[in-house]
Amino acid sequence: MVEPMNIWDYVRHIYESSVFVYGMTMLLMYALLAILSFISIQRFQKQNSYSDYKKILGSPLAPGISVIAPAFNEGVTIIQNVRSLLTLNYPRFEVIIVNDGSTDDTLQKLMTEFEMVQVDFAYNEKIRSQPVRRIFKSTNRAYEKLVVVDKVNGKSKADASNAGINASSFNYFLCTDVDCIIEKDTLLKMIQPFMNEEGTRITEVGEPCPECGYIHIKEESRRVIATGATLRIANSCEVEEGVLVRMRPPKAIIPRFQEMEYIRSYVLGKMGWSMINAVPNVSGGLGLFDKEVAIKAGGYDPRSFGEDMDLITRMCAYMKDNKQKYAIRYIPSTQCWTEGPPNLKILSRQRTRWGRGLIQIMTLHKKIIFNPRYGTLGLVVFPYNLFFEFLAPIIEITGILYYIYIIATGQINWHFALILLLFVYLYSVMITTFAILWDQITYRYYKTWHEVVGLASMAFLEPIIYHPLIVFFAIRGYFYFITGRKHVWGNMQRQGFGQRAKPQAG
Repeated sequence: MVEPMNIWDYVRHIYESSVFVYGMTMLLMYALLAILSFISIQRFQKQNSYSDYKKILGSPLAPGISVIAPAFNEGVTIIQNVRSLLTLNYPRFEVIIVNDGSTDDTLQKLMTEFEMVQVDFAYNEKIRSQPVRRIFKSTNRAYEKLVVVDKVNGKSKADASNAGINASSFNYFLCTDVDCIIEKDTLLKMIQPFMNEEGTRITEVGEPCPECGYIHIKEESRRVIATGATLRIANSCEVEEGVLVRMRPPKAIIPRFQEMEYIRSYVLGKMGWSMINAVPNVSGGLGLFDKEVAIKAGGYDPRSFGEDMDLITRMCAYMKDNKQKYAIRYIPSTQCWTEGPPNLKILSRQRTRWGRGLIQIMTLHKKIIFNPRYGTLGLVVFPYNLFFEFLAPIIEITGILYYIYIIATGQINWHFALILLLFVYLYSVMITTFAILWDQITYRYYKTWHEVVGLASMAFLEPIIYHPLIVFFAIRGYFYFITGRKHVWGNMQRQGFGQRAKPQAG
């Protein structure tokens, strides 16, 4: 005779069923994104083969772009990185370095190396930021594209970026970090979506008119408001005079895990979302934006811990609130290499801040979630971020605690549990390996397959070593946000691309 189920049995059954459905849905989402990414990259490759970049270079009508790079105590790498930005291959651009109240020799090095002098400048504060003290330009015509803004420290990259936007001359701005190495043709490739889709007509066929009987066609323009590109980890790469000459997977284990994670995130995630115009975020390390929309949306929020996602959210919301069609695009080619956290201490600080930023954004913009007024943003992007980004670490932690409990009480079905764990493990390895191999087959960034295999092998260790750490850091970020713990910007150790590491505040 079967014993009746008690309340605990019902709760356990509902919990296990819910987690199983959640997990399977997440796996299906990853598979769908992989398919969409494959189609998106193939489409990009085909379009790119017809792109005539020389035509853009020679065109006097090429849109101007302001490259904005905030700098706080970046004396170790500032000269090399500014030189890299000045070598970008584009007809109309300027480089704006925002010295955010550095306490080291960042400003002095810039003034000496690039022959800078203080100038009168029509600084128009369209977005609020900490006061700007001085603005410098070079007396050497070789550096006429360079502008240095010296301002009071705003305790965030967002505040410095706002000052850079205020000082910018052109209608588009590219926001990056001074510790990034940017590909020479980055501006050419990232402006393409703006030029290809700006003014595109979206045709909507309506119902037959009751008066005349004809079907009327409604046309609306779609405006590209932001473009992103793939980022990679520069640790262990060879850099000469601010130019990356040989790409290698990072040698240290923490940056190597990040390289693998970045490839999967951009090649599969961002490109998949770009296919359906549902990109959730444009990285703060490299993003090209429509300045007019960014300003009307309020610019970067200095109080945000996830200022890049917050800006994109407010730009999309602004477009929807004003009933304008918009698009956000991603390109799969790697255009930026950034110096990743070299050790666990700095990684934990970074990912804790990211976790804190995610819960902050979900709280600040909760009105968007499931709101049909915001279209894809409210019905796809935010629900996905809620269930599969924000809730994922919480569900994983509760799942681990539940596993420990049923093991301790002898209630576990070992046969089923081991099969399930093996399936999830192998699925994770498969998705990551596919992303790495697809990226290498398409662009061949690594010279040897030995390097590719070495990086792909990290997928076998990630679920055991790296992923649990990321989950813990995210949970800690949630806890710090809920408890109101004050965030303190710590020290970032800049390697200096071949130089000996020297601790710098950042």
